[in-house]
Amino acid sequence: MMSKIFKTAAVALLAAAAPAYALESDRNQPIQIEADQGSLDQAKQTTTFTGNVIIKQGTLNINAASVTVSRNDKGQQFMKANGSPVKFSQVLDDNKGTVHGRGSNVEYASSTGLVVLTGNARIERGGDVAEGAVITYNMKTEIYTIAGSKKTGKKSAAKSGRVSVVIQPSSTKKQ
Repeated sequence: MMSKIFKTAAVALLAAAAPAYALESDRNQPIQIEADQGSLDQAKQTTTFTGNVIIKQGTLNINAASVTVSRNDKGQQFMKANGSPVKFSQVLDDNKGTVHGRGSNVEYASSTGLVVLTGNARIERGGDVAEGAVITYNMKTEIYTIAGSKKTGKKSAAKSGRVSVVIQPSSTKKQ
């Protein structure tokens, strides 16, 4: 049972971090989880990893201070990762480069397919960059939504509460 919970935790993390075109072969690789501590609450169907959590599966890498994965009685999975920041990266299919992401918090719900990065959220792919207070990725529709915060400031988009997006021309995108 414990192995099943750990696998469920890792699968939820994989789904949370993997954009639509991640390497298909990563799903067939073993999941490696390292942390300073791990605990399992079978009654609540919750697994928690704390202290320099490192999760790897193929080219997928996730680093966080803590990760909690839970499963409800309908089999729906929920993942919350916290860090300063939570970081992830994964190689994309068809030589499309690597996606890198970060946020102070990352949440994923299997029932909705939503991945939400909050707190200085940033996603990079090739030379394209999206930044904001909150980035929501719908895995079902492959739509990203970027929201700013209510902060005020004048030096940068992140400090002003606005969103920032940089899109490279097709001919200059880094692979």
